[in-house]
Amino acid sequence: MTPKEFHRYLLNFKLHEKSSFTKKEELVLSGKAFPVFINEFWTAKQRQANSLHEVSYRACFKPQLPRFFIELFTAENEIVYDPFNGRGTTVIEAALLGRNVIANDVNPLSLILTRPRITIPSLKEIEKRLEEIELEAVGNNANNDLDLSMFFHSRTLAEIISLKNHLNEKAEDNTDRWIRMVATNRLTGHSNGFFSVYTLPPNQAVSAERQKKINKQHNQKPEYRDIKKLILKKSKILLSEVSNAQVKKTVAQFLNTDASKTRSIKNNSVSLTVTSPPFLDVVQYADDNWLRCWFNGIDMNVVSKKITMSKTLEDWSTKMQTVFNELYRITKPNGIVAFEVGEVRHGKIKLEEAVIPLGISAGFACDALVINQQNFTKTANIWGVSNNKAGTNSNRIVVFRKV
Repeated sequence: MTPKEFHRYLLNFKLHEKSSFTKKEELVLSGKAFPVFINEFWTAKQRQANSLHEVSYRACFKPQLPRFFIELFTAENEIVYDPFNGRGTTVIEAALLGRNVIANDVNPLSLILTRPRITIPSLKEIEKRLEEIELEAVGNNANNDLDLSMFFHSRTLAEIISLKNHLNEKAEDNTDRWIRMVATNRLTGHSNGFFSVYTLPPNQAVSAERQKKINKQHNQKPEYRDIKKLILKKSKILLSEVSNAQVKKTVAQFLNTDASKTRSIKNNSVSLTVTSPPFLDVVQYADDNWLRCWFNGIDMNVVSKKITMSKTLEDWSTKMQTVFNELYRITKPNGIVAFEVGEVRHGKIKLEEAVIPLGISAGFACDALVINQQNFTKTANIWGVSNNKAGTNSNRIVVFRKV
């Protein structure tokens, strides 16, 4: 698809029969105008995506976002890449669509959550392995270096520690990796489908002291949860809309490195990159995932030093320039980079104004800024987001092309 064809497609796009056509504007930077296309290009509804995506993680976009660009710009077996993989939304959606994938993230937790959903065991294999694992119901708690009694019943905690030790003491296969992924996802949450007592939604683990206050506010104490039962239940949900045939032919590469230093990726090999980088210091990824890191034996302090958490736009831009230079090296001629940015600091900073010059400096041409507007539902209200009053109400994607 040429730039002109892409623009024509966006202008004529209607998600529904009653939808309006796309609104076109211009963004002028340093005297040059870049086209801006505004519409609802994918649904705001939370549940219109494959069940395989239902793993929580902070600051992740909907699967419909990468799907929009994957279907427009790639064919089967071409490579789709995400240098800031997060929970793996881009690469899992690409695998479901028959593309090959590369996932990279400096946080090893990202690959723990992603790889099992591409190298998927059967439900029978998961159930059999769970039956084989012997979990201790008592005795392990004393060996734990953290007081987690505010989150878990003593018996539940003993089972969690037993599973943690089991997984860490053997060479993992795809089934073990799946069980680790699901257990990591089920550690804490706001329903009885999680191992913990009621707490915040699972994309953010609160501190132990905060959880004590929540327990007091709700007049609650942790009840026993059968973790094998909950792992199997969540596995059934994740696999309810997917067959192994959808992803088993996917060639996948998993990297745990700096996004500016991906030498194992070949020159001119990637057809499409869809990504969303860390936005300044808006989200504290390490703090949010401290309990998940504990379960997986990840040193949170080491990881936090590697994640790009710049306090100033200048520092952030310097780091992102090195990433764009690397993206240019690995992208095929005429390949696309869809770089999702956000309005941070309550819309006072619009990162597209910084990102467009970075991409151009690396050698890319900027095809467009695509803004997907939407009305958020109850999840946004939990975090105090009012519709049309914050940057989180829109996806802003700068689309670059390697020329």
